[in-house]
Amino acid sequence: MNVPVRQNSALAIISLISGILGWTLLPFVGSIAAVITGHMARAEIRRNPLLDGDAMAIVGLVLGWLAIIGLILGILAFILFFGGIAWLSTR
Repeated sequence: MNVPVRQNSALAIISLISGILGWTLLPFVGSIAAVITGHMARAEIRRNPLLDGDAMAIVGLVLGWLAIIGLILGILAFILFFGGIAWLSTR
């Protein structure tokens, strides 16, 4: 009974690690890298049936997108808060 061993995609592993780094040590750079490598990994896994790691690529994508959306919302809240204070101070 010979079952072919499926290897994990290197890009999926990089996406997962970058997604984690995007929440800890490299907030913006890690998130961008997680999104890019996550999409590349999913395409690579679809093309090659011997590769595994789609779940890791999806987790990296989700972590990356959540960090990017959180960063954008944080910047928007910062601008609106201090813009409102500046507007109120002129009245």
